[in-house]
Amino acid sequence: MANKLNNNVPAFGMRDKLGYMFGDFGNDFTFILSSSFMMKFYTDVMGISAGVIGILMMAARFVDAVTDVTMGQLVDRAKPTKDGKFKPWLKRMCGPVAVASFLIYQSGFAGMSYGFKVAWMAVTYILWGSVFYTTVNIPYGSMASAISADAKERAELSTWRTIGATLAGLVIGVGTPLAAYVTVNGNTVLSGPRMTVIAGVFSALAVICYLLCFGLVRERVPVEANNRKFDAAGLFKSLITNRALLGIIAAAVLLLLGMLGMQGMAGYVFPNYYGSATAQSLSSFVGSAAMLLVCAPFAAKLSARLGKKELSVISCSFGALVYVVCLIVRPENVYVYVVFFTLAYIGLGFFNTIIWAMITDVIDDAEVKNGIREDGTIYSVYSFARKLGQAFSSGMTGGLLTMIGYSQATAFDPAVTKGIFNLSCIIPAAGLAAVALALWFIYPLDKKRVLENGAELARRRK
Repeated sequence: MANKLNNNVPAFGMRDKLGYMFGDFGNDFTFILSSSFMMKFYTDVMGISAGVIGILMMAARFVDAVTDVTMGQLVDRAKPTKDGKFKPWLKRMCGPVAVASFLIYQSGFAGMSYGFKVAWMAVTYILWGSVFYTTVNIPYGSMASAISADAKERAELSTWRTIGATLAGLVIGVGTPLAAYVTVNGNTVLSGPRMTVIAGVFSALAVICYLLCFGLVRERVPVEANNRKFDAAGLFKSLITNRALLGIIAAAVLLLLGMLGMQGMAGYVFPNYYGSATAQSLSSFVGSAAMLLVCAPFAAKLSARLGKKELSVISCSFGALVYVVCLIVRPENVYVYVVFFTLAYIGLGFFNTIIWAMITDVIDDAEVKNGIREDGTIYSVYSFARKLGQAFSSGMTGGLLTMIGYSQATAFDPAVTKGIFNLSCIIPAAGLAAVALALWFIYPLDKKRVLENGAELARRRK
């Protein structure tokens, strides 16, 4: 049976949690770098319009619509190997994803024609995000169901995955502003050559983290190959009628709008409005510390007590409220703004910590209803939704920056910097409020339903 436990593998433990942590550590060395600094690099170093960058990121999602679902099907139909069904993909594809990410940030091409730079950006971004990142991220995310069948242990994996992402965010968010910015004519500007070196270092670290994940994690819930004939119409019908999947997709897209909008605008509000790259670094450090010291230790306990859905609604509502207050107060001191940033980060942090466990709840719910387990396919659809959120965030941020008149020439004009501050509050406030509403009204897997599904699957596996 596909879901029968493999008793030859050692019991779930700290080794698996550390290994799974390193997987998202590797993922986010390229993902967070892209979401936080790619637009800044191409607007300020390469001279590309923010609107053009946003359009590219949104257009790339049409490619993802094919590559993500295709990869999900490949994963589901793959036969288990001696190393497992999912984790061999990490070793196969970690090199290509790292190289593609590095190629995005080639400041040596800054003097080339506008058309060449747009073409280079498009090709390297699609190779990284739509092709190679997909071949690593979808097997990695699907692997959680094969590491353990226990709901509590899956919640722990979700927490440790978030710890990995937070550590990557800490390294990137704290280190990059300190290393990449220089002062020119009294203004804080991004150095292209430094960004190229930084991207190379992060790519190398990503490969190391992927290999650590491969070596430490053990798959102990065998998932056999899905040999059914591919039915695109049936798959589409199944997905669009899966309310739990639709709810978590809506929440994921909106979360990425809020969270990446918040992180992306940090690259503008701190150096341009407050004139402090140091404060940007501090905000990343304090936000990451809050995730590690507040969200990670308590998310699993609070979700077990309140329910994952219930905790997420409360925490996202709190984060939205924090930014509404910040917009009204308009702090002149940058460190007061850092306090607001940190409190909001805690709000989104609880949901971001447990969302990966919520995906396994969605997979379980589909198995209860359909009698078929499709980890790779469901996760690939969710992964595509997250990419949509990333693209919409970049497209929205790029479009709004263009709307307020931002360019290389106007980057420090008072009217433009005032608009930057407003966007830095409005984007995350609207995004987090929308997440709470989507979870409350669409996502059906409350605490009671999750427990019922877990009991039913345990009964079937016996």
